[in-house]
Amino acid sequence: MKKTKILLASMAVLLLAACGTKRAVVKQRPVPDSKPSQQATPAEKENKIHSLAVMQRIADNALYQKNLVSNLTFTLNDGRKDISVPGILRMRKDEVIRLQLLIPILRSEVGRIEFAKDYVLFIDRMHKQYVKASYDEVAFLRNNGINFYSLQSLFWNQLLIPRQQKVSEADLSQFTVDDSKAQRDGSTRISLKDGKMDYSWSVNPLNSHIVLAAITYNSNSNSASRLSWSYGDFKAFGSKQFPASQSLTINTPAIGQKPAKTLKASFELEGFSDAGDWEIATTPSDKYTKVSVEEILGKLMNF
Repeated sequence: MKKTKILLASMAVLLLAACGTKRAVVKQRPVPDSKPSQQATPAEKENKIHSLAVMQRIADNALYQKNLVSNLTFTLNDGRKDISVPGILRMRKDEVIRLQLLIPILRSEVGRIEFAKDYVLFIDRMHKQYVKASYDEVAFLRNNGINFYSLQSLFWNQLLIPRQQKVSEADLSQFTVDDSKAQRDGSTRISLKDGKMDYSWSVNPLNSHIVLAAITYNSNSNSASRLSWSYGDFKAFGSKQFPASQSLTINTPAIGQKPAKTLKASFELEGFSDAGDWEIATTPSDKYTKVSVEEILGKLMNF
């Protein structure tokens, strides 16, 4: 039970911290220069056509299914050891991402984290408490420009553009493609810059699968926060493939008296399903007490 309490706390803190690295994404992209550009050379035209073809192949890997349900093994590395517990991942495209944490063997739920389009919910069933708020009401989400759709893109193994629900075909030209042989790991690198934010993806050139997504925030103090989300063990799900193994690493720099931190976690998925016979929204029991974000995170950090 103690291990489950630690994982429940760490899972919530880790996911919310992951969101926090995407700081300043609310800043608007610069308006393109309206002056006519010089006519592209044949080589530039050829490179543009090639880049769009690469981007289209990546986009074509997106799943057709609206629902994804899978058993989950969540593992946290606290810098000293790995701790794992079972869980369930339920996602409904453009509506909700839900992580349920279970007690081993008994498989009863002890905690739930739910990201929806217009709210964030965390339920602590052990203490019969919950937090439910809009993204604007939660300071660490509002101040860091958290958007449900960017988080959804990471879970669904897709590209993202800040502040947009999805990446359309017309948006593909905004990305920069580098598939030169100079890449040490042999992968194609896709990048997108948005103010102080740098987005990059490493793509397997053989099957166009995204194998790594990285989001970096470069602050005015010449320090950087970084979220890395890697994908592996792609397995068939309908006519496409989806990564059954996902891991994330969060690196935050030292700020004042606070030391630099590195957090790591992994999600091992098993048994994909497109079942849709589950409720979209969770309604906490009347027996549960609604508490502030600060209060519940304070308890979690003291576990």
